[in-house]
Amino acid sequence: MNTEITEYSGAIRNAGTNVSTAVWVSCLLLLAFAGFACSIQPQMPPWAFMWTVALVLFAGCKWLTWWRACRPFESPNDDEKVQAAPTWIRAGYLLAWVGMDAQAFLRTMRPIAKPPKARWFFACAKAGFGSALLWGTVRMIPASAGWLRGWVGLSGLVFLLHFGLFHLLALAWQRAGVDAPPIMRAPILANSVADFWGRRWNLAFHQLAHEFVFRPLRRKVGVPLATIAVFVVSGLVHEIVISFPARGGYGGPMLYFAVQALAVLFERFWRPTGGRARLWTFLCVAGPVGILFHPTFINRVILPFMKVIGAS
Repeated sequence: MNTEITEYSGAIRNAGTNVSTAVWVSCLLLLAFAGFACSIQPQMPPWAFMWTVALVLFAGCKWLTWWRACRPFESPNDDEKVQAAPTWIRAGYLLAWVGMDAQAFLRTMRPIAKPPKARWFFACAKAGFGSALLWGTVRMIPASAGWLRGWVGLSGLVFLLHFGLFHLLALAWQRAGVDAPPIMRAPILANSVADFWGRRWNLAFHQLAHEFVFRPLRRKVGVPLATIAVFVVSGLVHEIVISFPARGGYGGPMLYFAVQALAVLFERFWRPTGGRARLWTFLCVAGPVGILFHPTFINRVILPFMKVIGAS
């Protein structure tokens, strides 16, 4: 028994070493890309640079989670082992899935229920609504109202991708027997700011931040400081993807997520119920969203991108 415990503890330490190595390698690659990005930014349109930065960050995060999932530590419990997934499943996680829960995705031996037709219809409806906003409603708005055109177009893009196409992709993987839940889970139903960011909005980033930021820091500094760290990282990521390509508006995304961190910490002492909870969540999340997607980003990135795709 003592031998098994010793081997188990050693395996956990080895797993931690593997993850630490992966994190350091990822950081070095991101630093190298940052230097390269600074050199090519003047030659690229801001919208193209934004997508390039977003895709590189996404690819780095996918590789990091894949590394961790493919090097599971040996455990006495079979349910803690990731089953050996077929090559096409592994490739699919890296190239054809937006989520970040690699262990669940690669655990192909778990039975997954086929999604009902109603979910397919709902996902198609959301994609259709986003397309209507992007290629229909925007053109009805006067050109002089550029800010409004940009916001409607941005909303349409989010509905088309995050709520529509990404949901359809999740359903396709579920039909293939893979545990791939949608990354958006009815955020409009959130009854607290913590519920919004922790259980409903962009669960791909939540999974990543929880595994590599919150969980390691929670043991060392406690929940409040670990929570703040997660929102600081989120602010930095959005500065890189939003303000850096737009070449302006710096500090807006960081301030937005500072507000979100304060709201989440405040909810540890006071949380409204019923309709007041929904109103509180909406005011905290949507109220300051203008400093996240600031006017510089709308004017220099979103509006030019909409012209390129024929939305305006």
